[in-house]
Amino acid sequence: MTKLSVNINKIATLRNSRGGDMPNVIQFAKDAQRFGAEGITIHPRPDERHIRYQDARDLKSVVYTEYNIEGNPVKSFIDLVLSVKPTQVTLVPDAEDAITSNAGWDTIKHKDFLIDVVKEFQQNNIRTSIFVDPDLKQIEGAKLTGTDRIELYTESFAHEYSLGNENAIKPFTASAELAHNLGLGLNAGHDLALDNIQFFKQNTPYLLEVSIGHALISESLYLGVENVIQMYLNKLK
Repeated sequence: MTKLSVNINKIATLRNSRGGDMPNVIQFAKDAQRFGAEGITIHPRPDERHIRYQDARDLKSVVYTEYNIEGNPVKSFIDLVLSVKPTQVTLVPDAEDAITSNAGWDTIKHKDFLIDVVKEFQQNNIRTSIFVDPDLKQIEGAKLTGTDRIELYTESFAHEYSLGNENAIKPFTASAELAHNLGLGLNAGHDLALDNIQFFKQNTPYLLEVSIGHALISESLYLGVENVIQMYLNKLK
């Protein structure tokens, strides 16, 4: 089974654009779960340009599936996660001014830092995942940090697949096999969409979870949220 976690950052972006509370982030999280989502993901950034830190706290009481908080483990983020205690924290090395995540960790260069961060979260019973490129050395490096899972950064696959290059899946298949052999759980995300998710799932063994936000929300403008969530679930079977 591969779980679908819906990233609701774009709902917060839309809300913030008018300064009010429409659409309501909390209600959307409730509805997404009611429509079949098996998790809710948020990625708060220090400038709070979409998800706010208070949203992260407010969502704790309404997310009854899996609650995944992503972000760069700066002190404010670490403090937030430790106070909320979600199901999972995904460590992403994004710069403060990044529009979206654009690279995985160098798990070799930042090994000692990641070991300390992973240990702190795990001591608080929070499952850890490290965002990595489909690079076998980086996955081996992730294993040495003590993390529970990795999340494969899938932008390169999505781009190449849209151009008709199915071979773009090969590094992800190899990465999945290695992660499994090392005892790491496997997640994936970034630019996965209705037109590529089934192929990705079929060719990426041991895939536990995908987190999808931008594409899912965009597709929902045309097809409806409930319908799109069900479409993803069917393709992930």
